[in-house]
Formats: sequence, structure tokens, C-alpha cells
Amino acid sequence: MIKIFKPPVAADSRQKVVDDFHRLYYDAASPAGGTWKETFWKGVIVWKCPLDLWVYQEIIWETKPDVIVECGTQFGGSALFLADMLNLFGSPKSRVITIDITAQPNRPVHPRIHYITASSVDPKTRAAVDALISPGEKVMVILDSDHVQPHVFVEMTLWGSRVTPGCYMVVEDGNINGHPVYPSHGKGPAEAIAQYLPNHPEFQVDRKREKLLLTFNPGGYLKRIS
Repeated sequence: MIKIFKPPVAADSRQKVVDDFHRLYYDAASPAGGTWKETFWKGVIVWKCPLDLWVYQEIIWETKPDVIVECGTQFGGSALFLADMLNLFGSPKSRVITIDITAQPNRPVHPRIHYITASSVDPKTRAAVDALISPGEKVMVILDSDHVQPHVFVEMTLWGSRVTPGCYMVVEDGNINGHPVYPSHGKGPAEAIAQYLPNHPEFQVDRKREKLLLTFNPGGYLKRIS
């Protein structure tokens, strides 16, 4: 048996490769479109990294949420993907409640998708969503609306308590503001996470959800443990 020697790769060298590919992949989407800006689910645009979508289906399979609250609907592609995963893995009543301040035409229609046109940082919106969730239902939350730090922090504060222990709050796009892409953006989700977590020990960053190396949500897979 021939043994092939594989020299160890230093952690910093490995991360440089990951970050370089991350920038290549992310930047190839602009300005004309490509990569994540031209990713589709059943013909509907999904502005996400496909590797993160794979992680979502793993989370849904493992945690079996009854309700997924999505803040930031855009074209509805991710809501459709989540609804289809619930078709595969969920209970007959499991569903997606997706919120956006702007209505978009021609969003996909699905019996598991409930659209709300409102601000995700308005307490009235939280109350309206609460009214759609029955006691004892398991809830997962995905935050993917405005990506400036103050907005994301308010979202986390408003919606974190809605997450069921054992389920996740996913704060998307922590890769911007130089983590490692879009360095000119300014403080965003990563900084909001750093602001939120010290006072919320009920959440822990689940780094194993970043196992596929390229993720748009570094540090953003937050599991509620209590």
C-alpha cells in the first residue's frame, strides 16, 4: 500500500485560501450579475450562497421547526426554498412567515408561505407574527433585511426571544465590512452580533455550521441553548 504524504497546512494559510475564494465568488456577482446574484431555486432568485442553503436544510432536518420567521423576503426565493424543505422534513402545519417592508410583484405562491409587508424592527410586526404562532410551536428565525449594525441589533433584540431553545437565529451576511468581503460597507451584521452576544448567553455561535468553509454568515449561526 502506497502512502501519500500530505504536508500539514497552516491555519493562516488555509484561511487565506478560503478568504481569497470567498472574495472571488462574492465579487463576481457585480456589477453585471453572476454567482450568488444569479442563483435560483425553481426559477426564483435566491441571493444566498448555495453552501448556506445546504446548511439550512441540515438545520431544518435536525431541529424540525414548526415556524421559520424570515426577516427580509426580497424576491421570495429563499422563502420558497425553506417552504420546500418543510415539505420534505416538516409537519403538515410547519410554515414560513416572511417579512419585508416592500412588496415585490410575482413572488412565489406556496401553501406554507405567509407574506407580511411591514418593518421587521416594528414591535407591531412582532406582535402580528406572535398572533400567528400557537403555544408550544418551535420557532427558527432568519435575519436578512437591512444589513447596517443598528438595524440588525434591533432585529436581534426584538426577535431573539421568539426563538425556541434548541433552534437557531441565523444572522445573515456577517461576511460584509471586510469579513472578508465588501470592506467599504461599514459596520453591519458582524458588529451587531458582537454587540448582542455578551448580554445574551442563551445564544451560542455554532461554528460547525461553517464546516463547508465558504459561508456568507460567519459567526451568524446562533443556537439558542436555554
